[in-house]
Amino acid sequence: MATGTEPPDTDPHPHLGGVRSPARAAIDAPHLRTDRWWLAPAATAAGLLAFIVYSTWRAFADADYYAAPYVSPFYSPCLASNCATMHAGPNADLFGSWWALSPAIIILIFPLGFRLTCYYYRKAYYRGFWASPPACAVAEPHRTYTGETRFPLILQNVHRYFFYAAILVAGVLTYDTVLSFRDEHYAWGHMGLGTVVFLVNIVLIWLYTLSCHSCRHIVGGKLKHFSRHPVRYRMWRFVGRLNARHMQLAWASLLSVAVADFYVYLLASGVFDDPRFF
Repeated sequence: MATGTEPPDTDPHPHLGGVRSPARAAIDAPHLRTDRWWLAPAATAAGLLAFIVYSTWRAFADADYYAAPYVSPFYSPCLASNCATMHAGPNADLFGSWWALSPAIIILIFPLGFRLTCYYYRKAYYRGFWASPPACAVAEPHRTYTGETRFPLILQNVHRYFFYAAILVAGVLTYDTVLSFRDEHYAWGHMGLGTVVFLVNIVLIWLYTLSCHSCRHIVGGKLKHFSRHPVRYRMWRFVGRLNARHMQLAWASLLSVAVADFYVYLLASGVFDDPRFF
């Protein structure tokens, strides 16, 4: 019952929307955090921006991506006739001579699409670049919020299909890693520093791919009785443990694929020769 003594129900920010709308709690301070909350989104934005700049340069370079027996993961499989690695691995001249651009642009669409639509990377670049929201308990500056229900963000729902493509790409990179045990004359029994780089990279690529939320759902998301599907249950448990480290695996695999490409670039450009163990 109103007594006439309550303070008037007024909105201190009537012209604002979002977290400043009349339906939300009226808090004048932009946030109540006292720690350096901005460090995490700033570091995320810097890391992703650095990879974007590097991968764009390498994708459009169209050079120094093959040093026998290594082929850069940015360019594999090479699907155009202008590839310098047609004899080196799982490559096929599917695009012919009409594709005059860098061959990397063809294949990078798939791993890039997989990472762009990844649940963790969505959080990372939403916070790092769009400040939506910039951090936990920090209000975002946008007046309205529609989530991923409208174009273009509704396209994030194709993540599962990019997961299938990522499995194929990981398979090709696995084959490339096997081929890294050959020498420049294609004789088996070689192992160099590049072989180790490729081994670390492919392990991280597989761990990141299998830790994907879509993979976890595909493996056991629709099961009603785990007791009736013991194999899938064990697979689901394994993927679930990986999923708990999805963020760490996302960054580790992003770094490893860049290191693998840069290592091939250094060899192909003649900076040094691949150190051999045997």
